[in-house]
Order: sequence, then structure tokens, then C-alpha cells
Amino acid sequence: MYTLYINQDTYETNQEGKLLPFLRDVCKLKSVKDGCSEGACGTCTVLVEGKPQKACIPTLAKMDGKHILTVEGLSDVEKDVYTYAFGEAGAVQCGFCIPGMVICAKGLLDQNLNPTRQEIAYALRNNICRCTGYKKIIDAVELAAEIKRNDNQIPKKEFSWKLGERVHRVDVREKVLGYGEYVDDMEIEGMVHASALRSKYPRARVMGIDTSEAVKVPGVIGVYTAADIPGSNKIGHIKKDWDTMIPIGGLTHYLGDAIALVAAESLDAVEKAKGLVRVEYEELPFIDNLYDAAKEDAPLIHEHLENNLLANKKVSRGDAKAAIARSKYVLTEEFHTPFTEHAFLEPECSVAVPTEDGVLIYSTDQGVYTTQHECAEMLNLSPDKVEVINKLVGGGFGGKEDMTVQHHAALVAYLAKRPVKVKLTRAESMLIHPKRHPMDMRFTVGCDEKGIIQGVDATVLADTGAYASLGSPVLERACTHAAGPYNYQNFNIDGKAYYTNNPPAGAFRGFGVTQTCFGMEMMLDKLAKMIGISAWEIRYRNAIRPGQELPNGQIVDESTGLVETLEAVKDICEKNTHVGVACAMKNAGVGVGLPDYGRCILKVQDGKLYIRSGASCIGQGLGTVLLQMVITQTGLDRSQVVYDVSNTINAPDSGVTSGSRQTLVTGEAARRACLLFNEAVKGRTIADLEDQEFYGEYLAKTDPLGTTEVKNPVSHVAYGYATQVCILNDKGEIKQVIAAHDVGKAVNPLSVEGQIEGGVVMSIGYALTEEYRLKDCKPLSKFGTLGLLRAHQVPEVKSIIVEKAGLKVACGAIGIGEITSIPTAPAIAGAYYEYDGEYRTSLPLIHTPYERKKQ
Repeated sequence: MYTLYINQDTYETNQEGKLLPFLRDVCKLKSVKDGCSEGACGTCTVLVEGKPQKACIPTLAKMDGKHILTVEGLSDVEKDVYTYAFGEAGAVQCGFCIPGMVICAKGLLDQNLNPTRQEIAYALRNNICRCTGYKKIIDAVELAAEIKRNDNQIPKKEFSWKLGERVHRVDVREKVLGYGEYVDDMEIEGMVHASALRSKYPRARVMGIDTSEAVKVPGVIGVYTAADIPGSNKIGHIKKDWDTMIPIGGLTHYLGDAIALVAAESLDAVEKAKGLVRVEYEELPFIDNLYDAAKEDAPLIHEHLENNLLANKKVSRGDAKAAIARSKYVLTEEFHTPFTEHAFLEPECSVAVPTEDGVLIYSTDQGVYTTQHECAEMLNLSPDKVEVINKLVGGGFGGKEDMTVQHHAALVAYLAKRPVKVKLTRAESMLIHPKRHPMDMRFTVGCDEKGIIQGVDATVLADTGAYASLGSPVLERACTHAAGPYNYQNFNIDGKAYYTNNPPAGAFRGFGVTQTCFGMEMMLDKLAKMIGISAWEIRYRNAIRPGQELPNGQIVDESTGLVETLEAVKDICEKNTHVGVACAMKNAGVGVGLPDYGRCILKVQDGKLYIRSGASCIGQGLGTVLLQMVITQTGLDRSQVVYDVSNTINAPDSGVTSGSRQTLVTGEAARRACLLFNEAVKGRTIADLEDQEFYGEYLAKTDPLGTTEVKNPVSHVAYGYATQVCILNDKGEIKQVIAAHDVGKAVNPLSVEGQIEGGVVMSIGYALTEEYRLKDCKPLSKFGTLGLLRAHQVPEVKSIIVEKAGLKVACGAIGIGEITSIPTAPAIAGAYYEYDGEYRTSLPLIHTPYERKKQ
């Protein structure tokens, strides 16, 4: 018998096992999150005898007689202090890591009420945050210490919730105190667990599946295979090529392929039964690189295709080769960028509940309507029979756009008529969901004696892995943005993406532009040296300005603020040594002629105005953005406006949270709905409009890629622009990164800064330390060995918000979620080029103080 003193309660148990499941499943303390169960992420941190410890590591036997504290056990005063501090600092985004951060903060402040920022960062060193870049979390702990020193006197703040105000996010309290519900926190009476048996080989033919022994395991309620799927086995975000499960006779495409799905009353029974499913394979040669995939005699990843080419994207305007031939200076270089893992803190999880003639899915994804449509196809149901509700989403960055667990949960619930939870382990998550594409690039750039770009000719080769995912549009965006945010008209690029047996590649913050921007910006650094001007100067001379024409033919509008971002960092570049600078642009909205609708309903209910839109908030703060927009447009008080979570039941389809689109596209839909509400409420009160709905819709209309029908096609309704600067110290360590971003109108500057800081830190890792290593198509990396930066390793990041009017929609606001990560790597590489003269063309960068030993 073990005795544990947890918060204000005493627990006695004969159970064996780890502390984490005991806290979550027995004590119902859901603030203690399961981010990895490997002792790597810190989301399960609790205080044990006053010291932070990860709950996934110790056994209950080791905890016998110990006093354990979780966020639920904080005093009411402490709860208020940390809620205020984290809200005021803007420290909360997806929120999944935050209770663990709060526990570390308490552990520190109980011992030291005057910590330095370095001491705070060190206290947080065992806890990963993928959203914030740590700066605002350190700010929050610093503020909490100040409040505690002042007898816990919390400042009284009132907000108007108008555009431009640094309001606390709408979901701060529930995320800080850990009672906000993520899918894994859900408990439903009678709920079972399910998990998929994955392929033993990256490429093999499934000759037979024997489930006879597995179904005999006590507690097992079903073992399902592809033969049990009522509808289409093939699903996919765009291209329907992803197998829900590999059927007998079918070919596996990577190690993450599901072969069978086991459902049982307990996880132990699930795992035991998975071990008893017998699969007969015919092992076949696999392809682990795009060059072998491109060979004429290469084995086919997908048998119904003629070759392994997923997509070939070309952009051509003017005559690049002739322009280059006439140029004073010509440079050709090759670049490589690697696979990258999203490493969001919340592993994928879904709960599905059977309804009378369909299913209800609770999801942690980036698009409820995408989940609805794909699951409906698989179940052979009309979409209205598949309802989807977003719970809190613990980060996404593009990695939660595809189906990973939602369809499996839906299938079991539909067939077994039981509520079911399907959750990936961290190892499964890192194997299964799509990564950032590795790309090999070749650029040839010509410029005149003044450094003015004359023409660019480039090729891009991408490994898209086992399935299409978003590979085609990612390649397209890589190609359209490879030209950079510059004013020239001779541009040619040929991009190809090939299937391999590696894990799939798809959407990742930056959506292909992170890769090609690295190549183009490094070209400018070397050309500047050839000409004898600074890296800043060559960018300033070529920078796109309002009314000028991008290489894709689009004439940019008055909101174009690239020059302003460059001017914001000019003195910094001139007054420091070992400085690198890079520019970027990134579209807001899907663009290139594809339908891109934002939709929003404002409904008056119980005297309040409810904001309803099927647009997922994945930590970027969409709910707060929409609240500020609606309150500004309607003049209502904050207490009169309510933000509802994304769902398919009473909220209209507003597209996937991707492409930095929601602030602009859904924001404009909300603005239009406000205009209708304002007209209806004239001379009346909101109570007079009870049960009325006001529907706003916005089509972000653009022209198709490569169209010849329009002289100056509109590829995207808006672009964000940025200039980032990296400063190294004399030891070659990063001293500071300065990020100047044109955001149109900053709806909430606090959130904008958080997006900038988080994106910059994510790409500092991309540039220097992160690697998702594979061997024979199998991941070698674990969460703790990915090279993710920790709080005490992060340099100072300074945000400069540039607000430039001119955009006529969404109150002038341009999404910033992706562009924050794009110019960071070339700015860092450029700084090292200035520091030691070595021109680095591959990521992660070699010969730096941050270089990791090969594993």
C-alpha cells in the first residue's frame, strides 16, 4: 500500500505504474498533461516535496509518502496571480505546456522572489514550449514575482477590447489553470480505447491478416481491418491516396501505415491484442530518397501511378535565361534543407461518439469541416451525419491538417456503437503525421553593376514521402515565393515533388517558402559581396514597393511594407558587426485561383452576440482576434459578445487554419456580418434581435497559377512582409535576433509579438540544431533528441511591428502566423558568413557553436 499526499488530499493505493496516469485517471487532475511520456517535454511537471519533477518518470512506489502539488492545488490567490501574469505578458498560445510552466515558476518563486531572467530561464529549462519562444513566459514569471513581492496585489486593468489593444487572450485562465479541455482530458461513460497496428516494413505487400487470437483477449470489443470500412478506404486532404488501413493484397507505403485497428476496454488490452494480430508480409525494396524515386525503373510507391512524381510546378515570366546572360554578375549555387518535425506539445487525439445514424467527433485538428468530409467519405455517410467539434488544440503548425486519429476513432464508434478515444503516443506522432519537406535547390541569379536583379532561374526537388498530403500546394508555394519580395520580371522555376517510402511531408509553418527563401536570400548575400555593397543595401535596392510588379506578375497594393521593415533595421545593421539580414514575403489566404471562403455567423442569443465560425484556433489566438474585430465594429461591450468554438453543428465552414488566412479571410467575413447586425440594431437594442442571425461571407478571389488571360494576375489577396536581422557576438553565438514585420493592422500587438517571437525561435532551431533523422525510412529521433531549443538556450528576440494601411478587408489586418519563421535561417546563415567568411548552403548550419554531434 502506497500513500500519496496530492494537493489537499490523501490517496492510498495498491496500484503499480507511473505517477502520471494515476494523477490524470484516478485523481482526475487534468492540468497534468501527457505530452510525451518519455521524460522529455515537461508538460506533466508537478512539484514533489517542493521541487519540479516530471510525472511520467517516477513510479507510484517512489512517490510513497511524498507531497505532490499540481496547478489544481494552488491557492486561490496564486491562481489569480499566475492567470494575470501570464495573460498580461501574453505568455499563453496553445496552452498545452502552460500548467507545467506555472508549476516550475512556483517552484522557483517559493525559493527566490527576486530571480534574474537567466535564473527564470534555467528554472524552465526542462519544459518545452513550441509556440511562444519562451520570452513572454519568462516575462510572466518575472511579473508574477513582482506581484508576490507586493503582497499579491494584482493590478486592476480594464480593456475596451478594441482593435490595437493589448488585451489578455480570451482563453488565458482555463489554459493557465489547466481546466480547459483538450481531447485527451475528456471522460465519457462507457468509453473504450483504440489503437492501430502499424506496418512492420516501409514497403511490403500485405498477404494476410489473422485477428483470431487478438479478439480473444479479455476486454477486446473489436479488431477491424480495411474490409470493415463501409465507404472509401482512400482519403486525403486534396488527393485521395492515403489508406485508412492497408487491405490484404495492398502495398504499404511507410512504417506509419495502419494494418488493423484494435478496440478494447483498456489500453493494456489494446496493446496485448495488437501483439497477437498476425500479419503476413511480402517484403519489397523501399525507396528512401527522391533521386532513386525519380529513376525510370524505380519501384512504384503507389501502384496505380505511372511513376513516383507527385507534382511538377512551373512558374515562368519574362525570359530569365536571356536576362541572366546579359547580367554583369551571375551566381549559381545549390542548397539543401532537411525534414523537420513540428513537435507540437499535444500528441494527436480524438474522441468519437456514436449518434443515432452517424458519429460525433471531438478533434484537435486544423479544420473541422475537412475532418467531417473525409470521415464521411470513409463511413459512406452524408456529411451532416458526421458532426465535429474542436476542443482546445495543443499546437499544430500545419501538422494537424491531415487525418491521423479522427477517422480511426470515427470508424470504431460507428461500428462498435461505443464512445472511443484514439490517441497517438509521441513516437507514433513523430512517425505518422506529415513533416516539413526536405528540398534540394539550385539557383542562378543575375544582377547588374548596381545589384539590381535581372533574372532568376531555379529548380526545386522535394521528397514528399509516402502520401500526397499537402505536397502539391507546398511545392507550388515554394516555387511562387522563391523569387523573393523583389521587383523584377524575369523569373523561371521548375519544381518537382516525388513520393518515397519516408514519412509523408506536408504543411509546416512557412509552407515551402521557408526552404526556397533560404536559397534566394543566401544568393543575395554572396552577390552583394561580389558587387561590393552590404547585404542590407542589395535588398533595399530591389525591395518591392507599392504599385510595382512582383516576379509572379502581381501588382502590389498600398499595404506593401517591405521597405518600411528594412528601414526599421537599417541602423541596427550599420552599427553592429557579424550581422546577417534576410527578407521574406508570405501570402495570406489560399490564393492561386482556388476557392477560399471565410464565413461567420453572428447570432443573438440570451441578449448576447455569439461569434460562430468553423475556423480552428490552434494557439494563434483567433478567438481573441474575432472578439476584438466584432467589438470594434459593433460598439458592443465585451460582456455582450461570446466566442464559440469551431464546429460543424452551428458554425459555417471557414476553411482550414492554414496559409495565414484566418485573421484576414474569416476576419473579413466577421466584419461583413457586423455590418448586417449594425443595420438591424439601429434604433433598437440587442435584446430586440433575439434569435436573429447575421451571416457574413468573403471570397478571397484570386487568379490561377500560370494564367495567361490576365496581364497582371492576382496570386494572393494580400502578402505580409518581413526583414529579420541576426547579430552574433565575438564567440559566434547569437546575441540578438531583430524581427521587423509588416502586419497591416495589428489587431492585438501582444499576440503579434508572441507570434513573431515563437516563429523566430522555431526557426533558430531549424537553422542550427533541429534534425529529424531517418535511416531506412525509420525515424531515429525521439522528442528529446530533435534538438528543440529550451528556455535557457534562446537568445534575445526583439519584435518590431510595422503597421501600414492599405488593405481594404479585415480591418486592414494581415495574418502573421507563418512569415515569422521564414527569413530567420538565412539571416543567421548570413551572420555566420560575415563572421567567418564560410558560405553555408545546408541546414542545420555546420561549424557553429550550436552544432550537434551526429547520433
